[in-house]
Amino acid sequence: MWEFEKELSETGHIIICGVDEAGRGPLAGPLYAGAVILPFGIEIRGLNDSKKISETKRNELYEIIKDKAISYATASVSHAEIDELNILNATYLAMNRAIKALSREPDISLIDGNRSSGIDYPNKCIIGGDGKSASIAAASIIAKTERDKYMTEIAVIYPQYRFDKHKGYGTKLHYEMLQKYGPSEIHRVSFLKKGFSWGKKNEINYTR
Repeated sequence: MWEFEKELSETGHIIICGVDEAGRGPLAGPLYAGAVILPFGIEIRGLNDSKKISETKRNELYEIIKDKAISYATASVSHAEIDELNILNATYLAMNRAIKALSREPDISLIDGNRSSGIDYPNKCIIGGDGKSASIAAASIIAKTERDKYMTEIAVIYPQYRFDKHKGYGTKLHYEMLQKYGPSEIHRVSFLKKGFSWGKKNEINYTR
């Protein structure tokens, strides 16, 4: 998990940051990005892609990462910004905000994925990086945990949608709630257009 960081350190990069996002796919809520600078070579048992570990383990690692990191930050992009910018540009915006919020500016940022043209800072893409790089894995856990916490909190305001259960993703339960109640103020209209047609009474006909 430290191979990429080791290669970069050998070429003179000292402050190396991992960056990842959470929430590209959901029909509702914000997208979050995490940025983490870890002490080089630190061992954090169980560190992995946030999608491959349980919520309980993720919450444990979240606290450890916050405690051990040299610097960490999260940033979000709202559902309205996603609708305005599109999801790719919204991802870049969230990542730039997260990197900017770090207490130390990194020499280079490791970005999960294969595209980074909208990142304003020196960077290197790693496909599947959240399972290959300790720094990116840490960022993925920070971003995922923070977003899940937000969606659980927003569920109190919109209890009928059960956001605490599905976190805004397109699950069967979520579609059933949309069918019953129509979209809320935090749904991504541009995402719903891909799968829904709207009736006169705000009814939803799922067509995908």
